[in-house]
Amino acid sequence: MTAIGDNDRRLEKYRRMQRIRQFETKAESIHAAGEIPGALHTYAGMEASGVGACMALRDDDYMVGTHRSHGHPIAKGSTLRPLMAELLGKATGVCKGKGGSMHLSDFAMGSLGETSIVGSGGPVAAGAALGAKLQGLDRVALCFFGDGASSEGAIHEGMNLAAVWKLPAIFVCENNRFGMSTPTSAAVAGVNVADRAHGYGIPGVIVDGQDVDAVEEAVRDAVDRARAGKGPTLIETKTYRYRDHAVNMGRDLTPRGPEHDDWVARDPITLYRARLLADGVAEGDLDAIDAAIADEVTDSLNFARESAYPAFEEAFDHVFVDRLPIPDDVLAHA
Repeated sequence: MTAIGDNDRRLEKYRRMQRIRQFETKAESIHAAGEIPGALHTYAGMEASGVGACMALRDDDYMVGTHRSHGHPIAKGSTLRPLMAELLGKATGVCKGKGGSMHLSDFAMGSLGETSIVGSGGPVAAGAALGAKLQGLDRVALCFFGDGASSEGAIHEGMNLAAVWKLPAIFVCENNRFGMSTPTSAAVAGVNVADRAHGYGIPGVIVDGQDVDAVEEAVRDAVDRARAGKGPTLIETKTYRYRDHAVNMGRDLTPRGPEHDDWVARDPITLYRARLLADGVAEGDLDAIDAAIADEVTDSLNFARESAYPAFEEAFDHVFVDRLPIPDDVLAHA
C-alpha cells in the first residue's frame, strides 16, 4: 500500500466507507428499477469492518470476501467502474459480466473472489496463505465471513489447516447479528464466535465493528503476527447490516428489535466523521469527499450503462482453458 500520512490515511478510511455506502445506495436503487438481475446483498452499516480490515493490508495481500460482495473489493481499493459494470452483466465488468453481484473478484487488488457458497472462503484463504508461504513471500491472506458461516465446516477446515501449518492468514468474522433472517443467538452456540479460536490454539479477538480505527488496529496486529510466521488469528467484528439479507425482495425477512435504532445511532460513517471533525479536519474537506464520490458513483453507472454485453461466443471464455466450439445453428439464433 502506498505510504500516506496519518491525516491522509484517516481521510482515505472515510473516503472508502463513503464510497461503499454511496455505491450500495445507488445499486439498491437501480436494482429496484430492474437494471441489476438476480439478488442483491448490500453492505450498508458494515463499512467500518471491511475498510478497517483492508486498510491493514498491502495491495499485494490476498483477500477473500462473501456473497455480500460489493463492500469488500471497494474496501480493498478496487475502482467502481468495473464493479458497477459487473453488476449490470457487462463485458467491461471486473469478471467480464459473468460474475454478477455475488461473484466479484479483482486480482489486481488481491481480491481472490466472492462467492454465494457460504463459508467457502476459508479454504481459499488458507490455500492462498500456503502458496505465499511456500513461495517465500511475506503476503498474508484475509478471509471475511459472516456469523451465519461461522458454523460451516469449510470455515473450520480452513482455520484448522492454517493453525496446524502456521499459515499467514487472518479470519475476520463479521457478526452482523443475523444469518439471513436467523438471529445469531438462535444459531451460534456460545456468546462470541471469537471464542472458538481457542480450539485451534490461535488468538481470538473481539472488536467494535463500527469503529474503523479499532478494526484496523486489531487486524494490523494479526497481520504483523502472520508476517512474522506465528500463524493465523480469528477476529470477530461486532457490526450490523441495515438492510434485509437481500434487498427489494418484496418483504423484509430480518426481524428487527429495539436494538435496531441503537445500531443505526452508531452508524460507522457518522461516528468517524464526528471523530475527524473533533480532530480538526475541516467540514468542507469531508463535504468535498462526499461530493467527489457521488460523481464517481454516477460516472461508474454511466460507464456500465454505455458498456456492451458480452458476445455470445464468449460464454465459455475464462471458464475453460480453450474456448469450446459453439455450433453454427446455435450462433445463428443468438
